[in-house]
Amino acid sequence: MASAPPPRDMSPCTCLRLRKATRRLSQIYDRHLAQCGLSVSQYGLLAQLKAEPGISIGALAERLIMDPTTLTRGIRPLEQRGLVAVRRDDEDRRTRRLALTPEGLQLHALARPLWAGAQREVERIYGAAETRALHGALDLLLERCAP
Repeated sequence: MASAPPPRDMSPCTCLRLRKATRRLSQIYDRHLAQCGLSVSQYGLLAQLKAEPGISIGALAERLIMDPTTLTRGIRPLEQRGLVAVRRDDEDRRTRRLALTPEGLQLHALARPLWAGAQREVERIYGAAETRALHGALDLLLERCAP
């Protein structure tokens, strides 16, 4: 006998719904990216560093709306795997700059099609038009909630 679907969340909390949706979507991306040993969070960091080599930890944390300490904890395993290089800024020794190593660039290239497969799965599940609408709604929410 098939199990009953989980009950709809009756909580009026928007944050709870977003967190639950994020966890569910992360499971899809993590499943796809597991083939190359990355989580979706790690893939996102590699993608950001590919797009902006040499970005400072502070600037990346701001872009990702993260605390720099939390970002540093997320970067550390990638650095230990030899995927990310962290170096002191030549002009401001307090600033640390991030860049992908050749191995990080190679892994990002291997992971990109896996990430794209996860994107396609989400669009298949939710619908292409609905996914575009969700992106627009989330972008607007981010803009309106900015300090």
